[in-house]
Amino acid sequence: MSFLISAPASGSGKTTVTLGLLRAFTRAGRSLRGAKSGPDYIDPRFHEAACGQPCVNLDAWAMTPDRIRALAGGATPLIIEGAMGLFDGAPPDGKGASADLARLLDLPVILVIDAGRMAGSVAALASGFMRHDPSVRVAGVILNNVGSPRHEAMLRRALAGITVFGAIPRDGAISQPSRHLGLVQAQERPDLEDFLEAAADLVAANCDLESLGAMLGPCPATRAAPITPPAGSIAVARDAAFAFSYPHLLDGWHAAGANLRFFSPLADEAAPQADLIYLPGGYPELHAGRLAANSRFLESLRTTATPVYGECGGYMVLGDALTDAEGVTHAMAGLLPLETSFASRKLHLGYREMTATDGPFRGAWKGHEFHYATTIRAAGTPLFQIKDAEGNALPPMGLIAGRVSGSFAHLIDRA
Repeated sequence: MSFLISAPASGSGKTTVTLGLLRAFTRAGRSLRGAKSGPDYIDPRFHEAACGQPCVNLDAWAMTPDRIRALAGGATPLIIEGAMGLFDGAPPDGKGASADLARLLDLPVILVIDAGRMAGSVAALASGFMRHDPSVRVAGVILNNVGSPRHEAMLRRALAGITVFGAIPRDGAISQPSRHLGLVQAQERPDLEDFLEAAADLVAANCDLESLGAMLGPCPATRAAPITPPAGSIAVARDAAFAFSYPHLLDGWHAAGANLRFFSPLADEAAPQADLIYLPGGYPELHAGRLAANSRFLESLRTTATPVYGECGGYMVLGDALTDAEGVTHAMAGLLPLETSFASRKLHLGYREMTATDGPFRGAWKGHEFHYATTIRAAGTPLFQIKDAEGNALPPMGLIAGRVSGSFAHLIDRA
């Protein structure tokens, strides 16, 4: 058995509580894993740093139930961090909410409540979540942002009859810096260990680790359909500019027999010989000048006969030009008739149903789009036909030009 950390809304403290628990249990000698609900590339890397175990995404909208069970299953206990509020999912019916994972995996939910601006009202909030859906078991709450011992006493009195697993005092020292796509990446924080230790100290001192630890145990091991790799050997870009690749896809390709060869465009490494070159998403706009100057990397893309696929950030790098947030335009690989810009930002967000008839990812997929880049110019043949989470047709996405293709959407699983 494992459990899911959720909350009434985003910003309640789920990530800090999850990281604190992962590190606190790990340093006490417990072996456990983290997982993240939904399409998130940032939090999983913090989970891995906190407990030293690989972290997977579990996406109840984009993944099949068998895929979720297979990724969650195993002898090592799992703490899942939810996304947004417990019942918040995609329109029209909220599919993909953290509550869906709790039902599917039969997990109890620990509700993190930001109690900083409430007292007796906390009882109405907690009891409402506990009674809202009988198929979702809210085992109890962790109170966050508690102002004082007197405030904690008021909250606990109001919550009589509801299990309180902890009351964490307000502590601005463990807040996390952010940028336009969310938190700064784990590898970019020189103070990462200090931050994780501080979170663990705070959680260990103020939460009932014994009761929470008693809820940890193995999840049933199951198997899902293999993830067919797009090629027999795949050169995968991996560094701070290309950090957004889903482990379940890479691991699935490897398990199905594909040879993965990693390289760093930021280090000006040429793409190694393979049957496909894969440029994942990331933050290329933060490194656009450096990438533009890395001729060895760019020439390896331009001169090879190997198919190249770019996803979100990787897609932008395959274009003619990328303009950064300061308005400076940088020449990119020039393999797709595409110009993108961060000088004028616009949020593109949502789940996507995607179908391609050409390129390395033919067929139907489920994926996710989340970026602020504006397309200045895109000419040529679109790659994917697109629908949103409600089944509404959207304009075609991406481009394909001979052996080169890509789009802004992140692929998650076969539809």
